[in-house]
Amino acid sequence: MNPLWKSRESEMEVQTPSNVEGGQWPSMIGKILAARGFVESDKVEKLLFPKLGDLKDPLLLKGMAQALERIGQAHINKEKICIYADFDLDGTSGLALLKKGMLALGFPEVLHYQPKRLSEGYGFHASAVEELHKQGVSLIITVDVGITANAAVARANELGIDVILTDHHLPAGELPPAFVIVNPNQGTCDSGLGYLCGAGVAFYLLRGLKRYFQDHPQLPKNNWDLKEVLDYFTIGTLTDMVPLVDDNRVLVKHGLLKLAETKSAGLKALLEELDLTGRPLTSQDVAIRFAPKLNALSRMESGILPIDIFLIEDKAQAKSMVGQVLKNNSTRVQLQSDAEAEAQELLKGWPHKDFVFVASKNFHRGVVGLIATKLTQVYNKPAFVGSVGDDGMIVGSARLPQGQEACLVEAMGSAEKLLNRFGGHSAAAGFEVAEFNVPSFIGSLDQHFSELREKPKPLEIYYDVEAALPEVSAGLMKWYDFVGPFGTGFTTPLIHFTNVQVISKRDLKGGHLRLKLVDQDGQHSTEALLFTPTPRQIESLSVVPGYYHILGELQWNYFAGQKTVQILIRDIKVAT
Repeated sequence: MNPLWKSRESEMEVQTPSNVEGGQWPSMIGKILAARGFVESDKVEKLLFPKLGDLKDPLLLKGMAQALERIGQAHINKEKICIYADFDLDGTSGLALLKKGMLALGFPEVLHYQPKRLSEGYGFHASAVEELHKQGVSLIITVDVGITANAAVARANELGIDVILTDHHLPAGELPPAFVIVNPNQGTCDSGLGYLCGAGVAFYLLRGLKRYFQDHPQLPKNNWDLKEVLDYFTIGTLTDMVPLVDDNRVLVKHGLLKLAETKSAGLKALLEELDLTGRPLTSQDVAIRFAPKLNALSRMESGILPIDIFLIEDKAQAKSMVGQVLKNNSTRVQLQSDAEAEAQELLKGWPHKDFVFVASKNFHRGVVGLIATKLTQVYNKPAFVGSVGDDGMIVGSARLPQGQEACLVEAMGSAEKLLNRFGGHSAAAGFEVAEFNVPSFIGSLDQHFSELREKPKPLEIYYDVEAALPEVSAGLMKWYDFVGPFGTGFTTPLIHFTNVQVISKRDLKGGHLRLKLVDQDGQHSTEALLFTPTPRQIESLSVVPGYYHILGELQWNYFAGQKTVQILIRDIKVAT
């Protein structure tokens, strides 16, 4: 089914804030803001000029006061504290900022623990609690994990360990019996901070802790600046794809500036290696170019982990470590590429219309989610991809195509009795199933998605504004960047270009395409990129030169010391 393109353009005129230099901006900027509902000058000003002074009070979070008191007491008693964080970049970022902040505030030692993605799996584990007890830990602070870990928390209680549980995920029924829970989404928290990621909750704990130390005479005082960990907060927030609204937007806007000038030896070395220094960073730079290199470390478990890059202080060691990071990422890319090719070969003749399922012993468990994402792009269907273990168990990931309305958790819930475990979000989830149960699992999925097909919803793509190629300029891009950062909840503006001539196309490594676009008058040309084109898009581009309608995002292209504007194509259709 071809997606429908729909406009969200507004006829309303945006009121320009008084502090906008020159009092005006390109008309396209005003149209984009109006399409997003930002019309009144006070709303526009808050969007464009967010202030750190407007952040919400950390004490609004339920349980925060009790958590701060317990951590303060642990400092006075010289207790051994461990931060237990999830292995993803949200958990890792939260771990890094909380550990660095606590050490800066005067804690003599702070241990940390993260379960291994492949060998231990997601969660707050009782076995880890027992090991920490042997090390003399009396207080565990979780980051981005634990809200469903009732058994592990109960075990901690048995061992006399207090657990301050910080998380942002939704609970599943009864809350764990922790000393205190700090989670804006626990169901009884009125903070209005439900958009925070795990690192965000950890940052608010650190904000509260800094103030608590200042207010209590028996605790040490210093002038350490919370801005020193805004780079960590920004990585966690952008990679966990939480909404860039309210406090998140304020902090990420400032955090991108801090990341560009980070004092972290590891992060700085990686930015340099990726040629992301000496210029402003965008949210897309972090999410698309920077973060995947770190994520590959936990996916592959090759020795170095993301937290090592966050915490390394020696510049020479950091540079050496980053070299290994990129080598590890190259291995991940090759494994992913081989698996994607095998998956598409295995799916030839796949009989089911509404989804795809594929599993193989050759698929590395660390890349099954990436393969599933690729298959949704190729087939425009929900994709379930599994890695078959020697024990006959399949550990897999599921993904929905972008823009499709369905829920993977509900889909797998229809086969709950067949699965060892499953969970996640509506568009991204994980599962474990015995190989002998796969035929029945596929049958349950087929029934579920067949029932959904009886009430089909067309795939719709909403764009912000219609524009012509001559409007694309460096001057426009300066304003375009200023309106950012873009991400979940405030997506990158999508622009509709009509009757654009594609005069050339060139294949790039990885199956991507570079196009040369010219306007109808032949006076203005622009380069464009089309990543991982779908079979429909490839077929559409079979006639070049030719005229096309394009939905695209604007971005800077940095190459050979030059900076030019290019269009990142999201969809393309033949102009009729």
